[in-house]
Amino acid sequence: MNYKRAAGIICHPTSFPSKYGIGDLGAEAYKFIDFLQDAGQTIWQIFPLGPTGYGDSPYQCFSAFAGSSLIISPEILKLEGLLTDEDLAIDRDWNSTEIDFGPLIDYKNYIHRKAFKKFIEIKGEESKDFISFCEKHKEWLNDYALFIAAKNYHGGSLWTEWKSKDIALRTDGAVEKWTAKLSEEIIYQKFLQFNFYKQWSALRKYANKKGINIVGDLPIFIAYDSADLWANKNLFTVDENGKLIFVAGVPPDYFSPTGQLWGNPLYRWEEMMKDDFAWWRKRISSLLELVDIIRIDHFRGFDAYWEIPGDAKTAQTGKWVKAPGEMFFNSIKKHLGDVPIIAEDLGIITKSVTELREKFGFPGMKILQFAFGTDMERKFLPHNFETNCVVHTGSHDNDTTRAYFEKLKHDNSNDIFSATQNYLNYYGDDIVFELIRVAYSSVANFVVIPLQDVLNLGNEARMNFPGTLGCNWKWRFEFHQLSHNLAKTYKRLTEIYERPSKAKIEEVKIEIENRFNF
Repeated sequence: MNYKRAAGIICHPTSFPSKYGIGDLGAEAYKFIDFLQDAGQTIWQIFPLGPTGYGDSPYQCFSAFAGSSLIISPEILKLEGLLTDEDLAIDRDWNSTEIDFGPLIDYKNYIHRKAFKKFIEIKGEESKDFISFCEKHKEWLNDYALFIAAKNYHGGSLWTEWKSKDIALRTDGAVEKWTAKLSEEIIYQKFLQFNFYKQWSALRKYANKKGINIVGDLPIFIAYDSADLWANKNLFTVDENGKLIFVAGVPPDYFSPTGQLWGNPLYRWEEMMKDDFAWWRKRISSLLELVDIIRIDHFRGFDAYWEIPGDAKTAQTGKWVKAPGEMFFNSIKKHLGDVPIIAEDLGIITKSVTELREKFGFPGMKILQFAFGTDMERKFLPHNFETNCVVHTGSHDNDTTRAYFEKLKHDNSNDIFSATQNYLNYYGDDIVFELIRVAYSSVANFVVIPLQDVLNLGNEARMNFPGTLGCNWKWRFEFHQLSHNLAKTYKRLTEIYERPSKAKIEEVKIEIENRFNF
């Protein structure tokens, strides 16, 4: 792929302002797109959009195909006549800067079931749009809706712990039996996906007409507690009862003496080769319905992956196993054409990983925070960048850049801080913006900055603390932070460093703008 110079911002939809406890796909999402256009940005990068499970991580979803019902806009449902103000009323003031997932999930389920009841009353299951959606997506939707319906029936427990072993293990006749038994709940789950896809498609169309491409995240591994594994056990490293034989992770390094034990099932690549990676082709083509460019998380796993015994307590007992990366991407190209892919090539990167990425022309990633620290990596210094790469100040797993440098100063790592100042030739108080400016000025084709760094926020805005539960994926911004002057500043950066906006072609006006009274 031939990528031109461009600039963008990372912000997951959950972080948008909203009076309903979490960012959603309503008016505020469209206002964010408008801000991107005003700021000259042509890329909007997001995390995985799937329905999250325990820990609320978008990287551990119940499906690699489904969308999160939590970001369905209540306001759009109200505009469609499926909800009333009375339905949406709740005796609670949601925190405007932090998501409280527990009560939020209960509230969203309550209003969604209200909307579903109204949908059945008004349109019924025979709605042409609904039927068309269900038919188009039946290959994954039928399994997903049944999985979630059965999971709810069993109190939300892990599928291997369901008391009804027939549906847990999908024994002969169980799928048909439970599909009939849970028919209403299955339709409800399909209704949620119908609304997610409809709302997201409208938002993507709006972004594209504004000259903005969406970069979506594809985690290389699926979650153990997922419809993907439950319905396709033959494709993953589990036995017939779902017990893990091998799991994913990374080996010991200077960050962790025992490595990282992720626990995700691995792929049975030899089995996947039999139909030319059909499951993967469906996954990628499905994601391309939602986004314009795919970022593959843990790209190195397509070259070789760390295979850990399923009963291991740490990642130390794992081993590297070769993956069919070249065969895989040749298959994708043969069936789907030149898919626009960004390779997350961080961590332990060997020569063969780099060769695989370069063979297919995928841009790699550069993280500026990694260039300035105790164990700095010189390849992340801007003067060492190649053109075909994406530069970020940090990632969702890092602290914000402001907090990163504040910690360096607090820990008396003045040599690192001074080295950073000397490299930048900048000795002022706004080192975050200076790093962003240097990223814009670099030869990297793409520069994509986390919104937290654009806003120069501290540790309170950190998105994820790896290895922890209960304090992650909660951050939200408020619209007063996206000032006109901020947009002007970034628009100017795109002009100076020739990362031009494509949105000058036409003034975009579509129906959704009028519906929200912009």
